[in-house]
Amino acid sequence: MLKNRIVQLCLALGCGLIVMLLPRPEGTKFEIIGDQDRVLLSYIKDDFQLNDNNGQKTDGYVIQSINPDHTSATGEWLKGKIDQLGLSNVSIEYVDGLSPIAMLFLAALAFLIFLLIFEPITLEITAVCFGVLLILSGVTDVKGAWAPYMHPVVVFIMCCLVFAIAMEKAGLTHRLGHAIARQAGDSVIKFTFLLSIGLGYASGLFHDAAATAIGIATMLPLMRAAGIKPYTNTAKFMVLSVSFAASAGGMTTLVGGGRNMVAAAFLKEFTGMELTFFDWIKFAAPAGLISVPLAVVILYFIFRPDPKFKLPKVDKTLGAFTAIEKRTIAILLVAFGMWLTKGLHGLDYSISGVLAIAALVVGGVLEWEDIHQHLEWGTVLFIFGGGITLGLGMDASGAARYFANLVFPLFQGNGWLVMFAGVAVFGAIVTNAMANVAAAALILPIVIPLAQLEGVDPRVLALCLGMATSFAMLLVIGCPPNAIAYSYRQFKSADLTKAGLAATPILLLTLIVVCALWWNVLGLV
Repeated sequence: MLKNRIVQLCLALGCGLIVMLLPRPEGTKFEIIGDQDRVLLSYIKDDFQLNDNNGQKTDGYVIQSINPDHTSATGEWLKGKIDQLGLSNVSIEYVDGLSPIAMLFLAALAFLIFLLIFEPITLEITAVCFGVLLILSGVTDVKGAWAPYMHPVVVFIMCCLVFAIAMEKAGLTHRLGHAIARQAGDSVIKFTFLLSIGLGYASGLFHDAAATAIGIATMLPLMRAAGIKPYTNTAKFMVLSVSFAASAGGMTTLVGGGRNMVAAAFLKEFTGMELTFFDWIKFAAPAGLISVPLAVVILYFIFRPDPKFKLPKVDKTLGAFTAIEKRTIAILLVAFGMWLTKGLHGLDYSISGVLAIAALVVGGVLEWEDIHQHLEWGTVLFIFGGGITLGLGMDASGAARYFANLVFPLFQGNGWLVMFAGVAVFGAIVTNAMANVAAAALILPIVIPLAQLEGVDPRVLALCLGMATSFAMLLVIGCPPNAIAYSYRQFKSADLTKAGLAATPILLLTLIVVCALWWNVLGLV
């Protein structure tokens, strides 16, 4: 019965309605935006007082209700006062409460998360509904809802998938698979470990999305040759191993994932402190080096791949590299080099990627038909674009701020380790409901001032959030490797959630323990 699509849709709708009917916390703090002269404050001083908001940066000023139980201590009363005074450019945001729009957004989010896990309708259609629901709920306008579907990060992911297509057409993925298969013999399990761990470590150099795309493109022909069918435990283990290992390995360098660069950028903006490329490696590499193989081991025990599947016997040699292989390698190396040196030339990853695709076409490696036939447009544009849309909706509705202000005070006064662990867990959970880049961008402006107030080195929390959001392993929309892996149709969304529920707490605990020990050695804490 639960597998019936109509029943699943009704349950999803029920989840949304339950959230909608829950009591809405009004809160006592409100941020007033657009009132530079503080005109409103002079009229409400009997009901509200100025609040410093714990030193956090704001776009306006924060006020707090003097009499929380009074009818004037509400957002609606403040909006009425703004209208009464004719302050057309002034708006309010809830700080420690939930606005009606935020409540509506959370109801829509509950509905969508149910759809994402159980797939009563295809994820591409569900992802398009993200934008529709945000518009209907009043969280954003049409432009704000649809623009993220062509976000630079989405274009970048598309480029990574096209790179994998080019490598496959040129024969490079076959060569890579051949080389690893020679080391693995006929063992599918050994092959998966070698490929996943190798590309997991390499993801720190050319981004976790590219590593995932290349890894699965390399793996699929051998899976088919071994008779491994989609949606079997063996297929799930193999494909998700690449995705999880790449996500874990992406934490090791600044260019391994967008969340790392966001963390470093916010740190510099708020504190003036800089985490260089080599600083990040120094602090993050040990945790990444341990997490990559650990992620694959966890997946092995979750899915228990069937040992009866054997890889086909490979030839001893494939001969010298062909001209098209050399041309492809040269173009991709230039692209990866551009990504590594972004700080020098300033070109966005998406621009470098598109230029590389143009070079692949001009160089005769690819034709448009190759891209059109093999690229999963729906996954790239809708699923991951939808994840970014949800992140922006979480921010615009005020829901992100509410949960941050609800959770983070619990960590104050308990030392850096408790704050580190709390932020890591919170970041890992939140990032699954949106793209991990968006999660880092939403949380960092809140936690960095908290760290400064507690006397904790802000670099601790910037590193923490960049690394912890690597474990977006519950939903397809959580990070590029998930979306890319899903596009190859070897597992269902529920399989990812199942694996993530087991892997995330183990990997988070490993991250906390390793960082606590290593950073103590380095003198960071």
